[in-house]
Parts: sequence; C-alpha cells; structure tokens
Amino acid sequence: MSAPAKGRLVGVGTGPGDPELMTLKAVRALAEADVVAHFSKRGANGNARTIVGAHYRPDWIELPLVYPVTTEIDKDSDDYKAAITGFYEDSASKVAEHLDQGRTVAILSEGDPLFYGSYMHLHVRLAHRYPTEVIPGVTAMSGCWSANGLPIVQGDDVLTVLPGTMNEFELTRRLADTDAAVIMKVGRNLPKIRRALDASGKLARAVYVERGTMPGSVSMRLQDKQDDKAPYFAVVLVAGWSGRPGASL
Repeated sequence: MSAPAKGRLVGVGTGPGDPELMTLKAVRALAEADVVAHFSKRGANGNARTIVGAHYRPDWIELPLVYPVTTEIDKDSDDYKAAITGFYEDSASKVAEHLDQGRTVAILSEGDPLFYGSYMHLHVRLAHRYPTEVIPGVTAMSGCWSANGLPIVQGDDVLTVLPGTMNEFELTRRLADTDAAVIMKVGRNLPKIRRALDASGKLARAVYVERGTMPGSVSMRLQDKQDDKAPYFAVVLVAGWSGRPGASL
C-alpha cells in the first residue's frame, strides 16, 4: 500500500499593506489553499491576515500561529530565545500535521516571505520535507518609498538595510558607510535611530513612514517628528542619488 501523498507548502507574500499590492499569484494561491496559516499577537489578527480579508473563503481551515512573546522580553535574552525557538518548532509541527494529510497550506507573510519574515523560520524546518513554493511579495520598504515618490538609489549608489534593533555604534558605523539606507523595526528604537542618523550626518535626509500603504499612513521628515513614539513596523528611509535634479542634500 502506497504512502499518502504529501501536501504542499506555500509561503505567500501579501505585500506591505494595501490589498491591491498583492500579486495575482498570491491571490491564486489563496484560492487553491486548504489551510491558511498566519502569525499574530495574542488576541488579534496579524497584518497579513487583514490584508487578505477580501479573499476569505469560509471553507478555509484557519491556523493562527500566536507569538508567545513580543517586546516584553529582551530579544537577546536566553528566555526570549528559548520561547521563540519553541514557538517556531511547535508551529512547524502544526503545519506538518496538515501537510501529512495531503493538504495545501498557505502561510501568510506580510511583505516578502524571505525578507525579515516569520515564514522563513517554518521554511527552513519544512521545505526539505515537502513540496514547497514561495511567492514573493512587495516589500514594506518598496511600498513606502513608492508611496512617497522617493527615488532611493541610482547608478553606483549602495543601499543598506538595517534593523533598528542593532546596537547604536554599529548602526552609526553602517549609516556612515552607505549612500542610502532603510531602517526597519523602528518602534521604541527611534531615539537611538535619531542619534545614529545625526552622528552619521544623515538625519536631514531621513524620512519617517508609519503604516506605509495602509489606511492612516503617516510620513514626514524625521526632523519634523516631534515625539519618539513609533510602531515596530515603521520604517526610516534615507535616499541616495545625491546628484538628482532638485536634491538639496
């Protein structure tokens, strides 16, 4: 007797927030999925699940993957590392149960699945065991600079993508050694990010974007932002192409 056919794993990039920025391939993957898994904080749907709301099917098996911790424990602590590693192991096991029953499982990922996405933690645990496809998505940074009409790099410019969670010395060093930058994971790191931009001579060029491409999106020069309140998924953009027509800096 032959073994039951294995299911199919699909990492689905949902884009940065605007549902119209989902790709046709992502929409088709949702139409074909038996199970839709999505990451979230306790008590709320995640952004990726909200983005795909218009494509909801009542026959989906929904699989919420609820983070055990968010910002209440330092990311470098042993307790955080143990909790988050256990969470990804458990989540992979839950997805594998459906795959072993021959189901197609779509795992939603805000932005692009393999760019700072939680999906990748399941991908490395499952992709070698099951037929897998990853559907790329418009990244948050691309959505933000496009929504603001901000040319980011040109010619030989170097673009550096930095997590705001890194230490201030390293953040400053890397900002000083690049033409353009995207700083992600802003949140409570904003005061540190301001200092690093100032020390590297790039504060005047920095643009703050909150909830880019989503309803209620806010953007402004970082110098004009009067407080240090920011959600984790805000970004700071520093454009290159210093010689572009009309550039003042």
